Amino acid sequence: MTDSPRIGLLFGSFNPVHVGHLILAEHFATRTDLAEVWLVVTPHNPFKEAKDLLPDTERLRLVELALAGNPRLRAESIEFGLPRPSYTIATLDALRLRHPGHDFVLLMGSDNVPGLPRWQESARLLAEVDIYVYPRPGYELPESAAFPRLRVLAAPLLDISATYIRESLRTGQSIRYLVPAAVEAELLK
Repeated sequence: MTDSPRIGLLFGSFNPVHVGHLILAEHFATRTDLAEVWLVVTPHNPFKEAKDLLPDTERLRLVELALAGNPRLRAESIEFGLPRPSYTIATLDALRLRHPGHDFVLLMGSDNVPGLPRWQESARLLAEVDIYVYPRPGYELPESAAFPRLRVLAAPLLDISATYIRESLRTGQSIRYLVPAAVEAELLK
């Protein structure tokens, strides 16, 4: 263990950011050994279609609005300057170059763990970085021997999705309380 600040990285399209993301980020920032949690806005996840994405800068702005006033949470746009699609290992390399005094930790739901072996340079990623996992209903965790740097931590979960929010906007339904008020105001402009 080093004296470097440990920074949790919560990756996502944040299309749009919602209270479920914020509750997880705040939980990890205040109930673990992490100094901060950075919400890494991903321009294009290689496992998702890009056709329904809001523009990169708009998603980043919404995350910044959502995090305003919280010194332990930060919006991170490093992937905007990296080749697309975005690969976690490349992002980590870029973050380590930019912030050599930081120790980064990946934050993810248990629904992502089974796919980790398919990630770009997965063996290196699994050897180099700690992963804090929050359980998601319906997703069993693999044997810990397969992922020795994985730590399971309980976290509050809300069954809210960005897809649901986008559909609510399309059909003129309320999104109040699903997103922060500042994000709602921006989306309804």
